[in-house]
This record gives sequence, structure tokens and C-alpha cells, in this order.
Amino acid sequence: MPLKRKVKDRMIPIENYSTIGPDATLKEAALSLRTSYCELETGMCTEIGPRTVMVVDDTGKLVGILDFNSFLVTLIPEIAGGLSAKLEALGVSIAFAQADAASLDEASQGFRARVIKNAGTKVRDIMMKIKGTIDAGDSLLNGLKKMFRNKITVLPVYEDDKLVGVLRDTDFFLAVADILEE
Repeated sequence: MPLKRKVKDRMIPIENYSTIGPDATLKEAALSLRTSYCELETGMCTEIGPRTVMVVDDTGKLVGILDFNSFLVTLIPEIAGGLSAKLEALGVSIAFAQADAASLDEASQGFRARVIKNAGTKVRDIMMKIKGTIDAGDSLLNGLKKMFRNKITVLPVYEDDKLVGVLRDTDFFLAVADILEE
């Protein structure tokens, strides 16, 4: 039965993931993720790879994770938060906006300029903390429980204190699809 299998049977090996240091910029992390996420040789992104970047320190220890949402919220901050956060992201204070002087500030920069401006953000400042890990020999069902309890979509997999892979919510979906196919 697929859910009785071990984590190591379904995990994606860490070698398939993009890794980056916490001192890297968001631009470096985004370009690294694009390399592991897309099949670039064909000139078209077929969206085949991992959707996260693993953040590791100088010793190779996992210290954080970046997902698509982390990138987008930081590179395009006006998509998140309330009105104040959106205006601040555009370089406009509420008082300034009420004075209808928005054309005199950063709001006129446009989408491209805001993305470029925020691309220098350090990975350490926005990476998600590790909310759970699992041993490679543990059961898939235990992994699924950990994901739901911690409200996460990726679970780092360890073997003898060494990061060896990542278990994703999609891996659980595929295990369930296997059951339905039987």
C-alpha cells in the first residue's frame, strides 16, 4: 500500500533542489530556482522541478526555505497586506496618497522597477523557518501528519543528521493517486 511506504521511497533527493546561502540576494535565489524548476534547454519552462529553494549555511545545515510566495511577496509587496502595506510598497504614505501627490514618488516607477529594487533583499531576511523535518526511514503517513499539523507543503528529509531530500505535498497526492489506480 503506497502510504505504508517509507519517506525515502517518495522523497525528492536534495541534489535535485536548488540550494543557496542566507547571504545571497533574492535575485540570485530566484535565478537559481528558475534553473531547477524549468527545463531551460528547450527554451520553454515546462515547470518540472522543485518549487522551493533550500537555504543552507556554510556547514551545509538547512536554515530556511524559500517558496514562490516568499519571492512574490518580497519582490512585489503591493500584492500582500492591507492598504498601508500596499501604499508603502509603492513608496506612498497614506497622507501623501490623500494629498493626491502619488505621481511625484516611487509609485510611478512601475512593476519592473519595483521588482528590480527589491531583488537586492537578502535571503536571510525573508526565508521561512523550518517547521518540521522527518527521517528517511519514517512512514509516509507520519510525514503527511507532520505536514498537516505544521501547515507546510515541504518537509526536509534527514538520514543520520544529514539532509538527503525533500518530501512535498505533491508526493502525497501521487501516493493517493497510486491507491486510486490500483
